[in-house]
Amino acid sequence: MFSPEGPTLRELAVQALSSVEHGYDLLAPKFDHTPFRTPGPLLESVAKALAPLGPYEDGLDLCCGTGAGVDALAGICRRRVTGVDFSAGMLDVARRRVPAGAPDVSWVRADARALPFTAACDLVVSFGAFGHFLPRELPGLFAQVRSALRPGGHFAFPVLAPPRPSHPAYWTLLGFDAVMRVRNALWRPPFVMYYRAFRLGDILRELGHAGFTVDLYALPEFGRRSDGGPRARLLVARRAQTAAGSVNS
Repeated sequence: MFSPEGPTLRELAVQALSSVEHGYDLLAPKFDHTPFRTPGPLLESVAKALAPLGPYEDGLDLCCGTGAGVDALAGICRRRVTGVDFSAGMLDVARRRVPAGAPDVSWVRADARALPFTAACDLVVSFGAFGHFLPRELPGLFAQVRSALRPGGHFAFPVLAPPRPSHPAYWTLLGFDAVMRVRNALWRPPFVMYYRAFRLGDILRELGHAGFTVDLYALPEFGRRSDGGPRARLLVARRAQTAAGSVNS
């Protein structure tokens, strides 16, 4: 599952018994050699889908980790790209991997639930970070994103179709979440990482409440499921002018 350059099982165990922030500080030097890093084809597919929805001047990679999302933003943002993460270790790695030819890139250590930006960007993206937020934190998180966007700005992230109960991945994810709940009940500080806590219906509802209108775009590179639905979609939430948004699917 991991390359020879990736973390050992012992290192992963130490991370899992740490706080989220400290755990990622420990994992940072080897993070890009784990399956947790967003794969290149997904980044490329998202960038391809976003390009015709622009133009974008300034972009923000929310919970940027080692900066993989900057690759997606660099080709579609014309002026500045900012990566935000609360792990100093992950940001240290990110600073060393800025793609050649990228626009002005900066890195900010901050909590996504308390962003230090107001109307600062046209596009916010995030990849694979939402399992670190509990459902009750969604309203505050989306309000922070909205405040960071200029009027008409976009908040975008990929949404993968969940596996069906007949697929082994369904039970793997269910088992992982169960283990994390037991871990957090017995050990402090908690490590918040739940694969099944971030549900599309909840996302759409809370984005609407936060003042976004939402569109979903199929990512054709990942094909379709047996029922005809896309395996992966891009959710694009547009900052609305009013307090209530709507959903277009």
